[in-house]
Amino acid sequence: MGDMANSSIECHPKPQPQREAPHAGGFGCTLAELRTLMELRGAEALQKIQEAYGDVSGLCRRLKTSPTEGLADNTNDLEKRRQIYGQNFIPPKQPKTFLQLVWEALQDVTLIILEVAAIVSLGLSFYAPPGEESEACGNVSGGAEDEGEAEAGWIEGAAILLSVICVVLVTAFNDWSKEKQFRGLQSRIEQEQKFTVIRNGQLLQVPVAALVVGDIAQVKYGDLLPADGVLIQGNDLKIDESSLTGESDHVRKSADKDPMLLSGTHVMEGSGRMVVTAVGVNSQTGIIFTLLGAGGEEEEKKDKKAKKQDGAVAMEMQPLKSAEGGELEERERKKASAPRKEKSVLQGKLTKLAVQIGKAGLVMSAITVIILVLYFVIETFVVDGRVWLAECTPVYVQYFVKFFIIGVTVLVVAVPEGLPLAVTISLAYSVKKMMKDNNLVRHLDACETMGNATAICSDKTGTLTTNRMTVVQSYVGDTHYREVPAPSALTPKILDLLVHAISINSAYTTKILPPEKEGALPRQVGNKTECALLGFVLDLKRDFQPVREQIPEDKLYKVYTFNSVRKSMSTVIRMPDGAFRLFSKGASEILLKKCTHILNSNGELRVFRPRDREDMVKKIIEPMACDGLRTICIAYRDFAAGHEPDWDNENEVVGDLTCIAVVGIEDPVRPEVPEAIRKCQRAGITVRMVTGDNINTARAIAAKCGIIQPGEDFLCLEGKEFNRRIRNEKGEIEQERLDKVWPKLRVLARSSPTDKHTLVKGIIDSTSGEQRQVVAVTGDGTNDGPALKKADVGFAMGIAGTDVAKEASDIILTDDNFTSIVKAVMWGRNVYDSISKFLQFQLTVNVVAVIVAFTGACITQDSPLKAVQMLWVNLIMDTFASLALATEPPTESLLLRKPYGRDKPLISRTMMKNILGHAAYQLTIIFTLLFVGELFFDIDSGRNAPLHSPPSEHYTIIFNTFVMMQLFNEINARKIHGERNVFDGIFSNPIFCSIVLGTFAIQVGGAEQPLLGLSETRVIATIPTSQLKCLKEAGHGPGKDEMADEELAEGEEEIDHAERELRRGQILWFRGLNRIQTQMEVVSTFKRSGSFQGAVRRRSSVLSQLHDVTNLCTPTHVILSAANPTSPGLPGAAAGHRCLSGVFCSRPP
Repeated sequence: MGDMANSSIECHPKPQPQREAPHAGGFGCTLAELRTLMELRGAEALQKIQEAYGDVSGLCRRLKTSPTEGLADNTNDLEKRRQIYGQNFIPPKQPKTFLQLVWEALQDVTLIILEVAAIVSLGLSFYAPPGEESEACGNVSGGAEDEGEAEAGWIEGAAILLSVICVVLVTAFNDWSKEKQFRGLQSRIEQEQKFTVIRNGQLLQVPVAALVVGDIAQVKYGDLLPADGVLIQGNDLKIDESSLTGESDHVRKSADKDPMLLSGTHVMEGSGRMVVTAVGVNSQTGIIFTLLGAGGEEEEKKDKKAKKQDGAVAMEMQPLKSAEGGELEERERKKASAPRKEKSVLQGKLTKLAVQIGKAGLVMSAITVIILVLYFVIETFVVDGRVWLAECTPVYVQYFVKFFIIGVTVLVVAVPEGLPLAVTISLAYSVKKMMKDNNLVRHLDACETMGNATAICSDKTGTLTTNRMTVVQSYVGDTHYREVPAPSALTPKILDLLVHAISINSAYTTKILPPEKEGALPRQVGNKTECALLGFVLDLKRDFQPVREQIPEDKLYKVYTFNSVRKSMSTVIRMPDGAFRLFSKGASEILLKKCTHILNSNGELRVFRPRDREDMVKKIIEPMACDGLRTICIAYRDFAAGHEPDWDNENEVVGDLTCIAVVGIEDPVRPEVPEAIRKCQRAGITVRMVTGDNINTARAIAAKCGIIQPGEDFLCLEGKEFNRRIRNEKGEIEQERLDKVWPKLRVLARSSPTDKHTLVKGIIDSTSGEQRQVVAVTGDGTNDGPALKKADVGFAMGIAGTDVAKEASDIILTDDNFTSIVKAVMWGRNVYDSISKFLQFQLTVNVVAVIVAFTGACITQDSPLKAVQMLWVNLIMDTFASLALATEPPTESLLLRKPYGRDKPLISRTMMKNILGHAAYQLTIIFTLLFVGELFFDIDSGRNAPLHSPPSEHYTIIFNTFVMMQLFNEINARKIHGERNVFDGIFSNPIFCSIVLGTFAIQVGGAEQPLLGLSETRVIATIPTSQLKCLKEAGHGPGKDEMADEELAEGEEEIDHAERELRRGQILWFRGLNRIQTQMEVVSTFKRSGSFQGAVRRRSSVLSQLHDVTNLCTPTHVILSAANPTSPGLPGAAAGHRCLSGVFCSRPP
């Protein structure tokens, strides 16, 4: 790997040569030197350090830092180091610009089809066919000339384009804000990651990005190294370098054999101090990322598809997390591309559904187009017996385009474009809100998977308990103390040994600090079990700090750090006389087996036989465990001077011990946990406890939490027994055996990380129950990584969790509390329900619209719902409905139903019933309006309208009715489990209320009406005036008889409906003006007491004037001819408009 690293580095351009002046900035090493040094491994590296610097202290001197005191916390010095050696930050890949996102949104197939249709439609609308052949082309173009083709024709094309633009902008904005949110989330995770350094001799927690070359950093079990460094002093340090080398074996590091520590690697055991030698882009991980970035750009040039693979997120040195972060963002944008686990439950179901709907829509739209074209061809060329003339081609093409647009309309209606939007909005909204409930979601899909969880495997310590441990019982000097003994009760020798054993044999980073506020509890820093023991020392009125100062960490001769296999920790010190003393602490049943002596009440050694041990277990340890206490044994051993054992033979060294004391540590159950577990059980989720504690402690805590109930049929197993039951004679795990164990298993004690992983995998893979299980797992230790990764949803502890655990998790619990998991379940179910609500709404719209468009097109050759109108419904209704339904807040009632599991279909029976019921109701109304609506409302029929005619009053009524039904269906869609009261809790969601009212206002207010060819008169006309006589008369002006004379006088046999509407408007307008004028005349006449005759005469002159105006504004029937083409600039409808606005107008030439 060394060679590989070297070769990979060569191709990287050497950064900023100008900074590499001889020994830059007064430091004794240049950037290039340090980079070359960090490429070496093992003996090579040691040799290089000895040749160049003498030893690690020499390197520290060159970097102007002290191995024990660290850097002086001097801002100028730190800034200077950042300038010379770079900062600990890897610049993120550029986010996509808004325009790139717009371009991506435009790639949607449906939108492309629509764009093509719109452009063709626009082009044809501006093409005016020559006039004289119009007769030969048959009545197909009937009415097109006199309706102001240019007026209405382009509207449709333009409107489709406009709505496409809206859809694209909404999608792009959504993606953009999502990306922004992710970067925010990522940088938040990064800012929260701190690392321990020594500055001015003080231990400080600094953000990872603040690390500089020359810092002395403390490394300990569970850390993810944020920079490259050289080990100064280490205790039993083992590193997992698989992230860089791919080798899964742990590498032992020591100052005299292999001192090179690399960024992005995990500390699996031990502790130590290192001097930081490379940060940011110059560290090993940084170099790899830089190469990746450069490679990525070249790839992009070669292969356009590379843009899909983008997604590196701000990577403040946290090397591997950022890779995950990028992957996570990319997966969000391209959900199915490369899922980290199998697709999330909801995603799988949605993908399937979308494909089915798409296929159905495509078939329907194809059939529609075929039927329309056949109908038209047969009617024109067979029934009417016409011949296709070259001049008529544009006219016919316009018809075919119209049919094509209708087909696309059916497709647009069938495809639920709102669905991805609803999913995204729902997830994004939930993730934001979950932050408030202490859930930091790292992978969006984990959010809804959690709603389907059927099992939770939880840690005990810190999740179910407070993780504030205290020693409450002890057995010292042959006496069992039920509370902390008085110092005077213990002999000085025992007290001294106890204080030394605890102070020295625990991580020096663990300490107890004075409380931040008065009256608060002292602050526990570091490992909580060790904090409990140090607290015990303080309770015995002694102090651990002087002992540690007397024997500093670098004077410790050998340290066997705690790990999940040993379940103990031992430290060896050298005594002043050259002898060695070993202190050990660990799980009592394990350590007592290694004890051969015990201290009696006078502090003298007494032989400790196996029989004594059994007695002690029965009388002391089991009663403590049954009280829910964790028992820890503290022991020591002396080695005579001159007889140094083989320290690597651990079993030999940690044996033949003398027991000093056994203490019982209590970790009280969090007060809110029992209630949270009750909620989970009521919601159909099984909670299991997986812990490293002994079986009695675990059982006691499980009973306190309510995980096990008296009288229930359950299993509590230890790791060994669990393995014995699930493995066959060859030692292989058998799923059938596991299936017999897990359904009843509630507590797994003394378990190893492998056991936890086995259990989780076994439950997920099991097919024995009536439904497949969805498993959530909580973990905090490095060893929980595999189980967290395997689980459907992994929860890591934000406070107690190691970086490795957070890395493997999907959600980070920022307060380490089990109740937050219940909140996550609630939000998850809410997301699932929100999407189901939206589906119910969307599919009702789709079913109705597709059937209406299809039957309407086949029977009347024109879809009652125009492409533009459908886009309005799709765009506004769906987008806003998805927003309204996706932001419904969760309620406690969500926890009263069982989880859906993996296999249940997305559309439940109740939803199907609702969808079909609503669809039947809506179709009945719409078809009634379509075929007999004109009789109800006493209006002209809009069926079989000529090409390009503006939407008729009839069809406008249908459209408005359709939209209103969808609006009210939105309220129905709020409930999907068959609840009666759909208004329940409607006011708790202000977004929903404002959207429903807003959509209603826009629809009625007519802001979009010109676009959709609706006028205010028509919107008002949708009120059923046939029943309300007064309204009918008010709205319609003079009756048909009065109108007839004027109109027929103009020689028009038949006038287009829209024009008549305009004519009515003009006449009403003049009558109104005229009335006011007359009244003013009358008033002034009476004032002047002049002759009444004058007034009457004046009035008649005004009337004749008015008649002239009406004649002027009524265009005569224009006949298009090639010789004298009338200006197409002012066809009838346009003239009408102008008359209205300008009152007077001249006849068009």
